[in-house]
Amino acid sequence: PIHAQANRMDMGGRSTVYAPNGAIATSQPLATAAGLSVLQRGGTAIDAAVTAAAMLGLVEPHMTGIGGDLFALVWSATDSRLYGLNASGRSGSGMTREVLLQRGRDRVPGRGAESITIPGALSGWAALLDRFGSISLAQALAPAIAVADNGFPVSPIIAGDWLGAEDIWSGSQSKDVRRARESFVDTYLPGGRSPRAGDWFQNPELATTYRLVAEHGIGVFYGGAIGQRVVNWVADMGGFLTIEDLRNHQVEWVEPLSADFHGYRLYELPPNGQGIAALEMLRILEPIDLTSMGHNSAEYLHYLIEAKKLAYADLQYAVGDPDYMTMDPEDLLADEFVAGRRALIDPRHAADRPEPANAVTSSETIYLSVADQDGNMVSFINSIYSPFGSGIVVPGTGFALQNRGAGFTLTAGRANTVAANKRPFHTIIPGFATKLNDTGESPWLSFGVMGGSMQPQGHVQLLLNLLLFDMDLQEAVDAARFRHFSGRQVAIEPAIADDVLRVLEAMGHELTDPTNVAFGGAQAVMRLRRGWAAASDPRKDGMASGH
Repeated sequence: PIHAQANRMDMGGRSTVYAPNGAIATSQPLATAAGLSVLQRGGTAIDAAVTAAAMLGLVEPHMTGIGGDLFALVWSATDSRLYGLNASGRSGSGMTREVLLQRGRDRVPGRGAESITIPGALSGWAALLDRFGSISLAQALAPAIAVADNGFPVSPIIAGDWLGAEDIWSGSQSKDVRRARESFVDTYLPGGRSPRAGDWFQNPELATTYRLVAEHGIGVFYGGAIGQRVVNWVADMGGFLTIEDLRNHQVEWVEPLSADFHGYRLYELPPNGQGIAALEMLRILEPIDLTSMGHNSAEYLHYLIEAKKLAYADLQYAVGDPDYMTMDPEDLLADEFVAGRRALIDPRHAADRPEPANAVTSSETIYLSVADQDGNMVSFINSIYSPFGSGIVVPGTGFALQNRGAGFTLTAGRANTVAANKRPFHTIIPGFATKLNDTGESPWLSFGVMGGSMQPQGHVQLLLNLLLFDMDLQEAVDAARFRHFSGRQVAIEPAIADDVLRVLEAMGHELTDPTNVAFGGAQAVMRLRRGWAAASDPRKDGMASGH
């Protein structure tokens, strides 16, 4: 393998975790510990994943929680097949383009009640446990309830992100903004400021919410007492949810999409998510001799960046709620279509193509991956979108509601044009890869790279690190990344050599300051011939562990 990175940085000095029975990787150590404990007691990968996700809603609250949405890919060892779960919520029945235009909006707001869509995460947790779990939802919530009551010291990267929350309701002093800020401060800014690294934080209101769910089931949220409180508060703040919207919410089991690459098969969920962009990128790149270019050489990065531009441009017109799409997702992966897109790449010059309307360049998300002793694997992603989502915390509930409505466009006639009871375009995508063989395929890698529009381009970069450059799992996670934004703007992590940057600039790429750019947070679990490997991104507070 060729490594053309002159000053490749070892991001964290971590080793790949190897374990004989099961493995878990999450973005926060308390979540990893909670999930690992489930595995050690004989629970399934799905049991551990839901337990860890509930904990992350407490310890990484700006990223995730039951106020958000969930997507998952599950490899069932019993069935020897992959299942896809879409647990994203729809817009409220009062959320229409006409209403927003009448209110003077030129886009769906990124904060506040108008951006709130139905939270699907809790329904997804329950659906996963019902189908693949061995413990109850109450048992999965118990570790997070205990920590929420007693408290925990906040970890450093999360504390740094949390600091930005102090200003999310600054500016306007309208009555609604003051009320929203008061409720937010009561839950997340104890003493009027965010907790710093090592500060003790408790969330007894979230513990109460979790207890109600544990005692009464998810109906307490989807139409019951908690749901009614949510609906009343959101409506009072100008939002669009009704109690009937919550009662009518359903998860959807879906068939994953896939693309083959060098003897492996990458799976992504179909729209309303952006996973298809990773598949299209991979299909564009498949016949190109990337290995001979050298890892993270200028030529290599150029081809990946240009493939990303093409795939993301296709998201603009084609992808949204599948009920509203006029193009079959499989058409974006067809040979003739992909060949035509590939032919547009100029090997010497950067293209300047527009991004999708309202392109998303940031997102607050958690991703986790788990495997158990029976061979079950789960690729699991849960998000509230922006930092602390909509910024709306219903008093007494202890969690923030997502702002996924901001993923809609007000441009008429698009697959993703805002409408009532419609799923918005989603950035969060779990990834899964299998190894192809004479008899079919075998499970190989459960992985994800959180971070808005970074996710598909991160999936491809991590996968190529493994398949083309013979990196071990932690090395593939650590390796320096690029993040393309729009037009010719791209950020490159500092570990990539200066001479590579000069060549990219000569090709026409406009390099932006990488200082405050989020290059994603990866978690991954890999099946070995015997046992498991796991890795956790040093760009986050997380850890991988096994037993």
